Parts: sequence; structure tokens; C-alpha cells
Amino acid sequence: MKRITLFCGHYGSGKSNIAVNYALSLKNKGLPVALADIDIVNPYFRSADSREELESAGVKVITLPFANSNVDLPAIPSEVYGLVQNKNTYAVMDIGGDDRGALALGRFTPYIKEENDYEMIFVVNFYRPLTKTAIDALSVMKEIEAAANLRFTGIVNNSNLGEETTFSDVFRSVDLAEELSRLSSLPVLFTVMDERIKEEEKIENLIKIKLQKKIF
Repeated sequence: MKRITLFCGHYGSGKSNIAVNYALSLKNKGLPVALADIDIVNPYFRSADSREELESAGVKVITLPFANSNVDLPAIPSEVYGLVQNKNTYAVMDIGGDDRGALALGRFTPYIKEENDYEMIFVVNFYRPLTKTAIDALSVMKEIEAAANLRFTGIVNNSNLGEETTFSDVFRSVDLAEELSRLSSLPVLFTVMDERIKEEEKIENLIKIKLQKKIF
């Protein structure tokens, strides 16, 4: 478990939902946790949507000045720089979708590399239009790495169709995630499934999570 965990992925990959659940899991272990939402791409579905739940659990939340509005300016709060440099807190960072969002991450890359205590996780949803194949997903990975000047360390398979997702939908995505793993030489850390879906077969390293609510 690294001190800094970065969640990146294509628009609609579900990385915000993963980031929220991961921050809560760290807090449940009794660790000091802060979640920084620096998604400069999508102002409508952010980790900030779960601020009340996170703060009630004791997770500090850092958001952009215009989170949950229709204004989307790439202004990064100074608190984020402090979080990256404060080695007493576990930092969970929700990075904006695709390479455009990763440009914001590039501002912190020198500090992250210097400490070298991080995981940069690629969240993939194979049911999104631009990541339907492992080759497509690999291309997105490379674009994000170039924009952030930072290499991914692992993959999370978050393939879903929202609330319409079935167990079969998740099960079918496992082979694609394994193919992406082979192409990228990165491990699939786990596959994610909505906690309300009943398991029908065995999926290795399956984690059930609570879906984040959308706020408009």
C-alpha cells in the first residue's frame, strides 16, 4: 500500500467511484486519509459528489473551486500541493479523464517521483466507446502517461453498464482486462462489481463496491 494513489482513466471509466471507495477503505483501516478531486474535465460527476459521506467518515476532501457547477477552470488549490508533500497523510487523487485531465497531474509529478511512494492505477471500462478493446485501452494509457509524465503501475477492471450491469457483463470483461495486462506488462489489481449484483461464478480478485450517487 503506497502513500499516494492516483486513479486515472478515460472519461466515463468510473475512476471517481473507485477513488471514493478506496479512500473509505483506507479510513476503515484507521489511516489518516485525504481525497483530492482534481478532475478538470468533467464537472458533473466527481468524487466531490460524495463529500458528505467522506467527511462523515473522517476523510478530508479537497476539490476544485468550481466543483459541482457548470464552470470548469483548471485552477488547482494549493491544498493539493500540500497533500502531495505531506508524508503523514495517505493521499487518494481522482485525476480527470484521458490525457487532458492528466495534464493537471503533471504539475505534481516531480514531487511524486521524488518521494517514489505511489501507485498510478488505470481504471478501464470496456463498455465505453473509446476503450472497447485492449488495444484501444492501451492507447489511452499511453496518452495519459505522456501527459502526466508518469507511468502506470496497475490496472483496475471497472467494466460496467451503470445500474443496468449484470454479472455476465462483468464476467465477459475479465478476458479483455487480462489481454490489456499482457500488452502493458501491468497487473490487473482487481475487478470491480456493484455490491448489489449476485455472483454467479468465480471471478479472481473481485471486489464489490458501493456505487456513488450522481449530483447535478
